[in-house]
Amino acid sequence: MNLTTLLGFALAAATLSHAAFSADSASIADVPIEVRQLAHAAVETRDSQSLPFAIIDKKNASVFVYAADGSLRGASPVLLGLARGDESASGIGERKLSEIRPDERTTPAGRFVSEPGLNLQGEDIVWVDYDAAVSMHRVRANNKAERRLERLASVTSEDNRISYGCINVPASFYDSYIKPALGDAHGVIYILPETHPIRESFSFMPADGG
Repeated sequence: MNLTTLLGFALAAATLSHAAFSADSASIADVPIEVRQLAHAAVETRDSQSLPFAIIDKKNASVFVYAADGSLRGASPVLLGLARGDESASGIGERKLSEIRPDERTTPAGRFVSEPGLNLQGEDIVWVDYDAAVSMHRVRANNKAERRLERLASVTSEDNRISYGCINVPASFYDSYIKPALGDAHGVIYILPETHPIRESFSFMPADGG
């Protein structure tokens, strides 16, 4: 089986969360248990509404893309908001980037109905929370000092916090998995919390994790 790694980095199975892979190249056992439990519960309770969905694991800075039937399609490292936290600052979507403090640059946790859209440059993106200006899009390496491509390729998730809250995805993975699943119609995006229990964000989860 082939394991395609980001930018040619050959990563070990223990660091699958930092290697892009398709469902054909990795066992379901390689997916973190919280992600597996959430995917199962989303389908079993019909919370995903028979739509394709993605799960963002903030602790491991990874995205997992699922078909409507709950089958895993692929996974990849992502870049997330600079600040840890599970809430968006009030009114943040209406402010200029220059007005957003570093401690406000969070990727919110929760369940979101995604919507295809365009950014100001005319690039296709997937809106996660339009009001808070949080989207999922191809990584942009315009600012070399931020080292976004290098952060995605590293073997640790510790350096994957750099954005204003948006979810940055490797361009090839976006085109191969995100766009086909979520780029043409509504889907569901689940973002796991990092500062509070999972059931506070997803009440449909069994009390024991399931």
